[in-house]
Amino acid sequence: MTIGIEHFLTVGALLFCLGLAIALSKRNAIGVLMGVEIMLNAVNITLITFSRFTVSERPVTGHSFVVMVITVAAAEAAVALALAVSVYRNRETVDVDKMNLLRS
Repeated sequence: MTIGIEHFLTVGALLFCLGLAIALSKRNAIGVLMGVEIMLNAVNITLITFSRFTVSERPVTGHSFVVMVITVAAAEAAVALALAVSVYRNRETVDVDKMNLLRS
């Protein structure tokens, strides 16, 4: 038995669904961020899979997109964690339902 494109795409789809479920079900801001990171990693697996299993003139394109996604994910994590720390200092909670900073 060889591992084909279907196996990698199945793993990517399962990871994306898991990340989506985590991001939508958690009340904690850190949990939501972890769900988003899992979704981004699932997209990376899918991009690498299509880069590996398709015949193209430029086979490095998928890898380039993955590097860009990793860079954006790192920046997103840094900014989001800084915001979470700031909100925790002001409101003493990271519960997403209790964050009403825009209300007067």
